[in-house]
Amino acid sequence: MPLFTVFTPTRDRAHTLPRVHASLERQTFRDFEWVVVDDGSSDGTAELMAGRQTESPFPVRYFHQEHGHKKTAFNRGVREARGDLFLNLDSDDELLPGALETLLRHWLAIPETERTGFSAVTGLCVDEGGEVVGDRFPTDVLDCHPAELLYRHKVRGEKCGFQRTDVLRAFPFSEDVRGHVPEGVVWSAIGRRYKTRFVNEPLRVYHREPGSIMAGGPASRNADGLALWARDVLCGDWRWFFSDPFWFLRMAANHTRFRLHLRKAEMGGRWPLRGLVPRLLAAGMWPVGLVRYLLDRRGS
Repeated sequence: MPLFTVFTPTRDRAHTLPRVHASLERQTFRDFEWVVVDDGSSDGTAELMAGRQTESPFPVRYFHQEHGHKKTAFNRGVREARGDLFLNLDSDDELLPGALETLLRHWLAIPETERTGFSAVTGLCVDEGGEVVGDRFPTDVLDCHPAELLYRHKVRGEKCGFQRTDVLRAFPFSEDVRGHVPEGVVWSAIGRRYKTRFVNEPLRVYHREPGSIMAGGPASRNADGLALWARDVLCGDWRWFFSDPFWFLRMAANHTRFRLHLRKAEMGGRWPLRGLVPRLLAAGMWPVGLVRYLLDRRGS
């Protein structure tokens, strides 16, 4: 079995998938498989992948499904994965040649007795010009929970790394959510239990391509997942309020905003808040959430 599963969810990206494949061919560490889950493409992706499965110097496994958004494609990829370490690589991106080797080196540098408390190693992304995208980490090697990285160290922007496959299987995306589910819902749940090793080494080239399997749409279409995300932030992270009060106030308003969309769709009982502080935050920002909802309706 391979050590790494490199997973690519795709939809109508036959024109960019060869770039992903080429970057995998250049990897200096070769113990990996490439799992591609096609979320309902109609652009020749199946024919392209059939050729890659025949010609590729590493295992390529391709699965087609009816369109169900990235949440279902991601869960399928995790179920099918044979590797212990799972790296998500979108269909418009590419790995730098030493990325897998770098990730493994840092993973093995974590003492074996401590490794069960970690789920991931995460590094940096660069753009097509080689410039780092987003913020660097405050030290070259940093071990902490992701919430601490976000709220205490104020690190934001595109990053790249792997998660343990067994951890991802324990924290799947909710497939009963209508529309898109923000990835932060899953990453935050994992991050509250496990640490990540963050390293200041570039691993992925981030290409800005129009359209995406992650593409959203009108607020009403994705209100279910966005209300879930707002609830997750308010209930799971509220103790960090004073580190970034604007963010929490925004999410409090969004919880009202998107639940009003759900109420109109006769789904208003979903994602209620738990705990006194989250409820107080939502109550205080209720007028702002109402205004945002009305603006959504006006613009639709």
